[in-house]
Amino acid sequence: MKLEIDHNMEKKLKIADIAMRTGLSSSTVSRVLAGKANTSYRAREKVLACARELGVMDGMASGRMLLNNLVIFAPQRAFDERTDIFYFRVIQSISKALSHYEVRLRYCALDEFDSTPSKFLARMNEAETQAAILLGIDDPHIHDLAADFSKPCVMINCHDRRMRLPTVAPDHKNIGAFASHFLFEMGHRRVMNIMCLRRYTMELRLAGIKEAWERQNQNFKDDRDLLTINSFSAKEAEEKVGAWLDMTEKSMLPTAFLASGDFIAAGIINALKKRNIRVPQDVSVMSIDGFNLAAIEDVPLTAVHVPRDELGTEAVHMLQQRLVRPDATVGALLLYGKLVIRESVRRIRPGKEPTPIKGDRLYD
Repeated sequence: MKLEIDHNMEKKLKIADIAMRTGLSSSTVSRVLAGKANTSYRAREKVLACARELGVMDGMASGRMLLNNLVIFAPQRAFDERTDIFYFRVIQSISKALSHYEVRLRYCALDEFDSTPSKFLARMNEAETQAAILLGIDDPHIHDLAADFSKPCVMINCHDRRMRLPTVAPDHKNIGAFASHFLFEMGHRRVMNIMCLRRYTMELRLAGIKEAWERQNQNFKDDRDLLTINSFSAKEAEEKVGAWLDMTEKSMLPTAFLASGDFIAAGIINALKKRNIRVPQDVSVMSIDGFNLAAIEDVPLTAVHVPRDELGTEAVHMLQQRLVRPDATVGALLLYGKLVIRESVRRIRPGKEPTPIKGDRLYD
């Protein structure tokens, strides 16, 4: 009991000391250190500066959120579930992670590659802006501006080439390698990869896929083993894969398709179905996504889940650490994917060919 009393006395002394040094009341100091919203920006900055000087922040619980106003910068499509369900859900996960604190979330749309610096600076210079999250913004000039600000900033699914901003992202390269390796373990050697390569993140996944092929002593050829599309839409995937199937002899078909998204997988399955090619009896289909469509045309979809909700949660934790330890070394937290095995991928036994493709079905 004596230790608890001593600890409480030390805490009161620290609050009293900060109050005396800043000229603020003890109740104001206590509210700031508790992360409460009913304090002025000037008072908050004075208290936190003094707390850091006295070493109070070093012993503060990492679960404390020492801000009340946060701006999320993201491409416009991220704010509409119909145009980018992945980023939309990431933003929801940030909001959920902050729901326990008195934090007001604000949003600002920026172009993904060629952002408007004045727009970013205007929001960051607003007195109420205390911190920022950059979601899917690839403009290096914006990264530099964010790193030069005294206000903490965390990136999600971005890459700061100058290594000045803390980042949380899926481990895209290992996720791609993991998915490809699973298909090899299931006995597949002829795999067609259908990918949208619009961002460097997808290039990383492709690099991981190629690395997995190399480890299996398989020669990956872009013109044979890769089909690229311009979006993640099921319609485009169906059209592109359908055209490719019509030009390919059935004896030369792959034993599996690996899609870089669930909607792409849906397009692949639709194209196969229209040509009486069964999944998974004739051809297996696997996705790197696994959130949006657990089942396609009554085919439960095997997939590697790419971290999504975890991105927002980990970004909030990272931001908490930046507030408590602003001078700590920054780095990137890469999150692994999770394999979910369903029924769209079948095992090919060694020395055996997959089930022959038949146009007629006995009980149709």
